Amino acid sequence: MAHLQFTRHLLRFFPDLTEGQVEGATVAEVFTNLEKTYPGIRDYLLDGGGSLRRHVNVFVNQELIGDRQTLSDSVDETSSIHIIQALSGG
Repeated sequence: MAHLQFTRHLLRFFPDLTEGQVEGATVAEVFTNLEKTYPGIRDYLLDGGGSLRRHVNVFVNQELIGDRQTLSDSVDETSSIHIIQALSGG
């Protein structure tokens, strides 16, 4: 299982969200399994077509994922995944 971490800004919308282990062989599978525990989080992070929203970045082992459309980047039990939500506005 990959280890998932995220920015604290997500707690505003998902107060029970906790960092920890999530199963999946790809980022897409991790997001699918995350949705089972935190209903609605996929819709918050992904657009209607299943791509990452513009202000969301995902890093696997400190490297920005390459596939923002289908989230096919591989992960394994030693992977560390960080979901970063950029803030915008003025």
